[in-house]
Amino acid sequence: LALRKAKVNAVGVVGLVENMPGGNAQRPGDIVKSYSGKTVEILNTDAEGRVILCDALTYGDKKYSPKAMVDLATLTGAIVIALGHDYTGVFSNNDTLANKLLECGVKSQDLAWHMPLHPDYKRSLKSNFADMTNCGDHVAGSMTAAQYLASFVGKCKNWAHLDIAGTAMGKGGGSGRAVRLLLQYLFDQQKR
Repeated sequence: LALRKAKVNAVGVVGLVENMPGGNAQRPGDIVKSYSGKTVEILNTDAEGRVILCDALTYGDKKYSPKAMVDLATLTGAIVIALGHDYTGVFSNNDTLANKLLECGVKSQDLAWHMPLHPDYKRSLKSNFADMTNCGDHVAGSMTAAQYLASFVGKCKNWAHLDIAGTAMGKGGGSGRAVRLLLQYLFDQQKR
């Protein structure tokens, strides 16, 4: 964006985590407090990325009050089962934003597919000990993961999550997928 001198206000928030073994590592049954103040019961230690991504979403919303917030993550293997390696999964609390992202995917030849983000998927995130769990019950894994993230976007009514687990890697390594889609979206915003 900077090299192309894009006339957009864009902020990047990067939440990074590494799943490491050790005595201080998270264990199933641990309860952590998120940046938002919500508590999360850890049921799956391999779902560590969403535990930090929820903090990045909350931080971005609180610090910047964005007009739109889009996150990218290799969040679930379940999206690979649903869409394979050709389409990025788009989950959004705003159909207008989701449709714009899908259009930008077609324009940039970086294809995406609109996936459901329905409140019913929250049921499998219910915890008896915390506000929620960090993963569902192994059914509709992409949808429950996106619903988990949606719980942390705060006041932002224009949010989308792009699950790039199926498209992020190519035969030679990282594919760069969803970057062209996002650039197209941002450049389209300049025209307004």
